Amino acid sequence: MKRLYGVTTAMVTPMNEVEEVDLQATERLTNFLIDKGVDCLFPLGTTGEMFKLSLEERKRVAEEVINTAAERVNVFIHVGAMTTKDTLELAKHAWQAGADGIGVVSPAFFNVSDEEILEYYQTISQSLPEDFPIYLYNIPQCSGNDLSVDVVRELAEKCANIVGIKYSFPDFVRIKDYLTVQPGEFSVLTGADGLFLPALAMGCAGVVSGVSGAFPEPFVEINKLYAEGRIEEAQKVQKAGNEIITILKAGANMSYFKKALEYRGVQGGSMRSPHKDLTEAEKGMLLEEIRAWQEKHVWDEMSSNV
Repeated sequence: MKRLYGVTTAMVTPMNEVEEVDLQATERLTNFLIDKGVDCLFPLGTTGEMFKLSLEERKRVAEEVINTAAERVNVFIHVGAMTTKDTLELAKHAWQAGADGIGVVSPAFFNVSDEEILEYYQTISQSLPEDFPIYLYNIPQCSGNDLSVDVVRELAEKCANIVGIKYSFPDFVRIKDYLTVQPGEFSVLTGADGLFLPALAMGCAGVVSGVSGAFPEPFVEINKLYAEGRIEEAQKVQKAGNEIITILKAGANMSYFKKALEYRGVQGGSMRSPHKDLTEAEKGMLLEEIRAWQEKHVWDEMSSNV
C-alpha cells in the first residue's frame, strides 16, 4: 500500500472573493506544489478549512487535486467529518475518485470515549478495501479528542488498511511512543512543521506541512539534505524554515498562507467566514517580512515570479 512520506503538503482550499471554492486556482496550486518537488499532497484537512466546506465542495476539490496530480505524487484526501455517515460518504468517494489513500481526523468537539473512537475508525476501515490505506489524524488541540498510543496500536493490529498517523501536536515523547506501533510498518508523520528535521532523526516518515503549501522549498531541501546525510546543512535550512513558519503564524490563520501564495503568483483567495482575510495593513507587513526573509537567506528560486 502507498504511504505518506517526505514533504507532504497540507493544501489550502482556494476561494474567490465571495467565498466560493475556486477549482481553477486549485489546479494551479496542485501543479505549483508538484513542480516545487513535494512528495505527497494532503488536501481538505485543517489547512483546507475542512469543516467549513459542504460535502459536495469537498468532493469537487478532491477530484480536482486527484485529476490534476495525475499520479505524479501520492494524493491522500482528508475525509474526517462531524458524523460517521458523512465521513463514510467522503471516504468512499475518495477511493472511487482515484485517491491513493485517505486521512481521517479523530471525532471533534464532542468528547468521545476510547471505545467510540475504536468503533469509528473500525467502521471506516471495514467500509473500504483492505489495500486502500488510511492514516489516522490526531490534532487534539483542535479536535478535543486525543488518540492514545494504546488505541492507535489496537487499530493498527485490527485494521490492515490503517497504516499510519499524522500527529499535529509538538510532543516528542508521544511521537516516540507512536513509533513503537508495529516498528518499520506503521508510518508516523509530524504535523508540526518546525519539528521536521528532528522528527526524521527519530524515525518519522516525514512531515505533513501547511507552511510548505506556500513555501515548499526549505522543506524539500531539508528532506534532500537529510537523505544525503548532510545533517549540519539540514539544520541550517530547518532554522531558516522556522523563520518562515513564524512569519506565516504556523497555521494559526490560514489567510497568511493564502496571501503568501498570492505573492508567489498562485491565487489563494479568501477565507470562508467567520474567519476574515488579512487587512491591507496586515498584508503589507506580511509581504515585507517575506521579502526580508528571502533576502536574508538568498532564496533566489523563491522569487515572486512563479
